[in-house]
Amino acid sequence: MKNIDLGMIGFSEGNGHPYSFSSIINGYDKDEFKKTDWKVIYDYLKKKDGSEFGFQSVEVTHVWSQDRDESESLARCAHISNVVDDKKEMIGEVDGVIIARDDYEDHLKLSKDFLENDMYVFIDKPLCLNLDELRYFKKYLEKGKLMSMSGMRYATELDAIRGNIDDFGEIISVKGTTPKRLDKYGIHILDGIFGVKDFEIGTVEYKRGKTEILLLKTVDDRFLQIEALGDSPIIFQFDFWSEKNRYHAEVTDNFTMFRRILYRYIKMIREEEYDPSLTVKLMRVLIAADLSNKRKESVKLDEIKI
Repeated sequence: MKNIDLGMIGFSEGNGHPYSFSSIINGYDKDEFKKTDWKVIYDYLKKKDGSEFGFQSVEVTHVWSQDRDESESLARCAHISNVVDDKKEMIGEVDGVIIARDDYEDHLKLSKDFLENDMYVFIDKPLCLNLDELRYFKKYLEKGKLMSMSGMRYATELDAIRGNIDDFGEIISVKGTTPKRLDKYGIHILDGIFGVKDFEIGTVEYKRGKTEILLLKTVDDRFLQIEALGDSPIIFQFDFWSEKNRYHAEVTDNFTMFRRILYRYIKMIREEEYDPSLTVKLMRVLIAADLSNKRKESVKLDEIKI
């Protein structure tokens, strides 16, 4: 099996995904992790058996971030051999890069050099909230060179309903709750919901009070509601209702959902096989939400054309 060398790109404020993703692939150093501020990540890593780390013939070999000290800390924590001062130094040295930053405004400039050098790229959620940028990314998504999603699409807590959706009954309502801001964190709930069942969306409406609400109305008159709670306790919650059943889930197993998306990224590199249609659809939903916020009215998803 061909060796795959990966580069890790970080950091954005409050996002520890470079530590999580690198450790899941390379393993981690407990003593070095204790020196960091990422206690939450360390706590879930140390609960896992050693057999749950790593992928055959895959290694994160390079790291770059805007903060050399932070890059070196990550390298020590996750056994990364090379810290580079310019992300372009990775071109020709690695097979693919993971842009583990959720500052979507910077995703295009961070990824462009790699995409245009025919490298494989994973971009942390959300991919982008700009229609022109989505049009740029779409061709790489369709070529099997780019992947972007939230790990919530593969949350273990949603396995039971995902695997038995045909027996659940016709879904009449879905609600999801996330902390933080809707623009950055709404994709978690969207990926969770649509990972269970795809819906054809008619309209998108953004509302703001003490919290942010995204109301999606399907073409067959069902409502999907996503609420972003701001600086609330960290919780990701889902409720699905059919006429006869209710399914409730609170998602907490970050390790497994991250491992599952990394598995799919590695599979894309080996097979160039990835269906990007859901990613494109959900970015259109978030772009429509931004437009709804500006217009103060609902927006038809059909308006968001790429």
